[in-house]
Amino acid sequence: LELSLDDLAAAGVRLYKVGLSFPIEQTRMIDFARDLAQILVIEEKAPIVEGQLRDLFYNGPHGVRPIITGKRDALGAEQISSIGELRPSRLIETVANWLAQHSPALDRRHNVVDFTQPQLLSNAADAVKRIPYFCSGCPHNTSTRVPQGSRAQPGIGCHFMASWMDRATSGQIQMGGEGVDWAGHGPFSRTPHLFQNLGDGTYYHSGYLAIRQSVAAQSNITYKILFNEAVAMTGGQPVDGTLPVDAMARQVEAEGVKALAIVSDNIAQYDAIRNRFPAYTTFHDRDKLDQVQRMLRDVPGVTVLIYQQACAAVKRRRRKKGEMADPAKRLFINQTVCEGCGDCGVQSNCLSIMPVETEFGRKRAINQSSCNKDYTCAKGFCPSFVVVNGGTLRKRAGVLRDAGSDALAARIDQLPPPAAHAWSGPYDLLVTGVGGTGIITVGALLAVAAHLEHKFSSVLDFMGFAQKGGAVLSFVRFAEQREHLNQVRIDTQQADAFLACDLVVGASNDALQTVRHGRTRILANIHETPIPESLRNPDADLHVEALLEKMRHAAGAEWVETFDAQELAEQFLGDTIVSNILAMGYAWQRGLIPLGLRAMIRAIELNEVAVDMNKMAFNLGRLAAADPQALNALRGAAAPAGRAGTTVDELIAHREAHLHAYQDAAYARRYRALVDRLRGAEQALSGAQDKLPLTEKVAFNFAKLMAYKDEY
Repeated sequence: LELSLDDLAAAGVRLYKVGLSFPIEQTRMIDFARDLAQILVIEEKAPIVEGQLRDLFYNGPHGVRPIITGKRDALGAEQISSIGELRPSRLIETVANWLAQHSPALDRRHNVVDFTQPQLLSNAADAVKRIPYFCSGCPHNTSTRVPQGSRAQPGIGCHFMASWMDRATSGQIQMGGEGVDWAGHGPFSRTPHLFQNLGDGTYYHSGYLAIRQSVAAQSNITYKILFNEAVAMTGGQPVDGTLPVDAMARQVEAEGVKALAIVSDNIAQYDAIRNRFPAYTTFHDRDKLDQVQRMLRDVPGVTVLIYQQACAAVKRRRRKKGEMADPAKRLFINQTVCEGCGDCGVQSNCLSIMPVETEFGRKRAINQSSCNKDYTCAKGFCPSFVVVNGGTLRKRAGVLRDAGSDALAARIDQLPPPAAHAWSGPYDLLVTGVGGTGIITVGALLAVAAHLEHKFSSVLDFMGFAQKGGAVLSFVRFAEQREHLNQVRIDTQQADAFLACDLVVGASNDALQTVRHGRTRILANIHETPIPESLRNPDADLHVEALLEKMRHAAGAEWVETFDAQELAEQFLGDTIVSNILAMGYAWQRGLIPLGLRAMIRAIELNEVAVDMNKMAFNLGRLAAADPQALNALRGAAAPAGRAGTTVDELIAHREAHLHAYQDAAYARRYRALVDRLRGAEQALSGAQDKLPLTEKVAFNFAKLMAYKDEY
């Protein structure tokens, strides 16, 4: 608002910062309030201080009876929210109006506009969201399914994410209260039975008490105890205590459950120890989960299903450490056979099943880097799966392997540095991306680099379920003086620069509200990272252009620059894992990071993780930003050719040849005859010779129909 403390004092406005909110120190407060007409109380959440001031001054002596406002103004209208954080942008309008009412000399309402929520663009990309999801091969992909006609309630843990999947799962309850709400409303519901999900960590903590409560209440409920051997939601820590499946089974037997079933992806492991379980225990492979659940829901009273399968992330760590056998079996999808129906994604609910665009349309591929070898994707009726036994993945060789790295170093030495930043206050950089890809690492590296230059910084990471592929926003603030960093969050319209490592997160309202039109520079990575919606909808579209349009609307078209970090990383380094470090190098070369090169490189070295690869990725990003032509020289060849069928004639000729090879010449002529007949009709109606959208669609899809696989 451009008001100093002297300006406020001259207008008779005092400031008092409460140290202890309850109980307040009354003597100082009375002295502060003497001769004041009104006190505006600003506090988060409930009006704790405000209520005490009303009690203190209600019967106060003359001269110490100010009007108390805060959550409501003097007329009783809502004024300051009791919900959420009270950062400056949420207070500035209220404070500016309050000051203007008390003194015209303090009217600074014209300054409010740069700190209020900007008008963001609404378009076709509004529905595109980066939501957290189960990891590839997660046991919850299977265990949280319920039979048709049943419904489930979630508990505390990763399995809560079933709430936003098509799993008939809803509700919310505290840890240790799982199923207790059903004990209350179950008798008044037409629903005869409920499934209640319960993690093994929660069970050991307090969940078994919830089972005891349900037994006492004589509820009709099946507890699905999801035994995955880890507290996976917070990073895969071991469960407190050591309670094996057989001991857990004996414990629930003692609580009085009516039936007990054990389900596992390796049910044979219990063959030799079945005598440790209650006599009425049944054992089943996970393929029989639906049948087992149907059986349990028909048993009156409380029943328990223990679903045992190790957490996919824990399996991955154990295999890397040699603590667990790594199956010498991998699945691949033959894209020539694949029809792109997406049933493999429906069967497995696995994010490693990814859409891939080919000259024959959208197909599916298995991301071998993230695949945790659960193999449920092959359960659908599909002839396109190829099983490779005994093979190992061949690491892709990037352009910069061996001698190429020396060529990169030679070109990097010739790059001019970006212009030095002129410090006049704090510098705010927002970094956004997908959880688990290194966004938090980028923020940490920037903070270390600032420290090495004796500058001050703060980093605030918004992660949520980010480790499960959700959205990450990292607010990074730099300053030459500590007092310039008053808060750690980048407030509304205050970002100087914005590195969007993922378009979906970058175009979200939470990210774009920090952008000011004509001020914030945006560097956007346009690589298309699929969203979970692609598992349910094989034709899901990221709406890349619409996402970019949101950014251009927020910042101004000339303030937005794009590049593809994953494509560069894979082509030159053979691995996309360093994409975000590459993006950081690109941003540094473009002047979006106000730190020196030596500090940036040293921060990467101090991180002590894949140092050479990360330094190479950082420098590759610099080269891509400063000298794109040098990349072509390093590449040593032209860019890959585009997809076949760039014109209608080329498309028709390509598909005709394909159908000839698929069956015979007569089959290809049948295709050509229909397409030519349609083309003539469309040309006659439209008068156009080249732009024939209907002909192009039919030429593409009629060939697809005629070449559909015999198995279907």
